[in-house]
Amino acid sequence: MTCRLRWAGVLVLWASLVSTGISGCDRRSATETSPEPRDTSSHATRHMVVAAHPIASGIGREILRAGGSAVDAAIAVQMTLAVLEVPETGLGGGGFLLHLDAGSGDLAFFDGRETAPAATREDRFTLLGQAMPHAMAVVSGRSVGTPGLVAMLAMAHAQHGRLPWPQLLAPAIFLADEGVPMPSRLKRQLRADGSLRLFRDMRRNFIQPLAADSPLLQQPALAATLRRLAEQGPDAFYQGEVAAEIVARARARGPWRGDLNVRDLADYRALVRDPVCGHYRQWRICGAPPPSSAGITVLQVLGMLEHFPMAQLDTQPVQAMHLIAEASRLAFADRARWIADPAYVNVPVSALIDRDYLRARAALITTDRAMRDAPAGDPRRGEPRGASVSDTADRSAGTSHFTVIDEQGNVAALTSSIEAPFGSRMQAAGFLLNNQLTDFTFVDRAADYPEPNLPEAGKRPRSSMSPLLVFDADDRLVLALGARGGSRIIGHVTRVLIATLDWQQPLAEAVAAGNFVHRGQDLEIERGTGLLVHRAELRALGHRVRVRQMPSGLHGVQRVGDGWQGVADPRLDGAALGD
Repeated sequence: MTCRLRWAGVLVLWASLVSTGISGCDRRSATETSPEPRDTSSHATRHMVVAAHPIASGIGREILRAGGSAVDAAIAVQMTLAVLEVPETGLGGGGFLLHLDAGSGDLAFFDGRETAPAATREDRFTLLGQAMPHAMAVVSGRSVGTPGLVAMLAMAHAQHGRLPWPQLLAPAIFLADEGVPMPSRLKRQLRADGSLRLFRDMRRNFIQPLAADSPLLQQPALAATLRRLAEQGPDAFYQGEVAAEIVARARARGPWRGDLNVRDLADYRALVRDPVCGHYRQWRICGAPPPSSAGITVLQVLGMLEHFPMAQLDTQPVQAMHLIAEASRLAFADRARWIADPAYVNVPVSALIDRDYLRARAALITTDRAMRDAPAGDPRRGEPRGASVSDTADRSAGTSHFTVIDEQGNVAALTSSIEAPFGSRMQAAGFLLNNQLTDFTFVDRAADYPEPNLPEAGKRPRSSMSPLLVFDADDRLVLALGARGGSRIIGHVTRVLIATLDWQQPLAEAVAAGNFVHRGQDLEIERGTGLLVHRAELRALGHRVRVRQMPSGLHGVQRVGDGWQGVADPRLDGAALGD
């Protein structure tokens, strides 16, 4: 009874936060994503939690107050987001956790990326030898990979947890059981995407309650699954009733049914990897290794920009955007050529971020004109190789990032995802199943090298999720950061790094500034921001400029004086809460 009363108080806190405007996004239309003029930052000296929903941040803070570790708080926050951020993240997806042990200084990267079923073949997403339309692939059972999030959290808890596993799931169980006010972002997403009505699980569990003007979003099936995990442990997810329901649902939708089986779930293993670390000027930056492309690609962009006077360009936005775009084009070409699951592809990590190699790549950039082509390089020979390649897919992403720092200085930066908003549109055991296998390259179009990211049995698709930590010359943590946005995540975190490190902007100012990214084809600029005034000048430099919505979901923590400044992205509904 005490536990229920305690979390009832948390639910009251959530309602209070909504009514006072901390997550008051109902004022925005379904398509508006530009930052609002509201304070989303908070200063603390003991600990900090920054997540995409105030209730998740509040629960994380309660776990820290109870003596929990950064990993304990991260588990509680993630499970709460599974209730509140249903379209973005949940038990049916995967994630990456970057952890700093403040006592030892050790960094560990926990890989909970989904894996392809054992029955997977290279032609998984082809029709008559051609790539299947992406929209068709998303909602097919073939898009569902073996979920890795629960296994990853369990592994991190075994190594760094302090509080009992059931205690960390208790808040999410209560919220799923008793219901929460329908999150405003969820309402906007349901109203904006008319295609969701085509899918049974979407109609029954989300659209009908919204149409009935139900005051609460209740998820009893999710509560039952969470309760089973709390009582029986994380293995209950990968065998027994939950696993059987996942498999049955993934195989139910025709004509392109899934081939996931119970053995795929029973055999799933989360992994611990070494982060990718490199230097940018006086800072050491550590991020996500393969199968994520983000750590290498961010370090490549920064390594090329190191040869330009970025610190002097804070008042010259066109020149800064041009240089960042050009470096990004070259880095994305290398990303497509070289990076995939390291269990299947020999990724030359050290060579790709070698300073001499990046100096040669930077020499391809001119300050007065965009490159005609941005070819991939060969870091083993230091020369261009092949045609320009890029990530041109204009896809939104169902992803969430949050950052936790506990009283001892341990850090958990976690990015999780079910891929597209609402994933595959299929629900099992109360949660949405991912469509992460659409992150594979559908067909082999590489003329002079093997395509590294084709589907294969057991393979983890290439990702762009980018939990990231920055250390100063004295090896003190100065910044922890991550974002949402598919392959745009790389551009989002790079932009904030330049703003905070080179231009000395406070993190809150950097996060709220307009987004722009280049993934190899177009220079994309965030709709509704002041950056749009530079379109003509950027086009004159030779860039193809497109205007896009970019709800980047940048959530991070910056060292400020004797404590931490937590910053939530004003584009979303989140909050930074600490003591």
